[in-house]
Amino acid sequence: MRDDPSVTDLVTRARNGDPQAWGGLVERYAPLIWSICRRYRLSDADAEDAGQTVWLRLMDHLDNLREPAALPGWLVTTTRRECFRVQHIACRQPAEWQVLDENIPDEQTPTADHELLVAERNTALREAFARLPPDSQRLLALLIADPPMPYAEISARLGISVGSIGPSRGRCLDKLRRDSAIAALANAETTSATAKINGQPMGGGS
Repeated sequence: MRDDPSVTDLVTRARNGDPQAWGGLVERYAPLIWSICRRYRLSDADAEDAGQTVWLRLMDHLDNLREPAALPGWLVTTTRRECFRVQHIACRQPAEWQVLDENIPDEQTPTADHELLVAERNTALREAFARLPPDSQRLLALLIADPPMPYAEISARLGISVGSIGPSRGRCLDKLRRDSAIAALANAETTSATAKINGQPMGGGS
């Protein structure tokens, strides 16, 4: 699990009753919890209930979290467990999740890291997308529509020529790449990868 000093700071402050730190944890990891709930194909209502249960459990267990930097993995494991429980209640089957160990198995750590990274990327992308001009947002939304939309239809909807769609798309993507949220995440991933290659622990160890 990545040793993120900012996570340790938020957990420590939240333990001490800092409401802003708790809000920071929720803002940072709510997308991760939601993405896992959606992966389990829970309805919006069930996903919201599962997420609330995860946060309530964190409130109860925050003081017992031995490694604050392991919080992302704890959230991934707890959210999966809650999704599994919700699914079994819906199917009226026994909730085998109750017999699972509370500790995070080592073999789950790479998966937890991956899910956290995906959630962070999605959050950064949403932030960057929201800062694009409205015309750029509309163009990209039509370009990623499912099923794919022909350029001729995009041209008609936006009132632009077919030949300008490709260059406009390139400019929009360039703006996304230069956005502060994307750049910050890219820098963090580069630092993490470099530290792993060099065999150094994350978190600024001497």
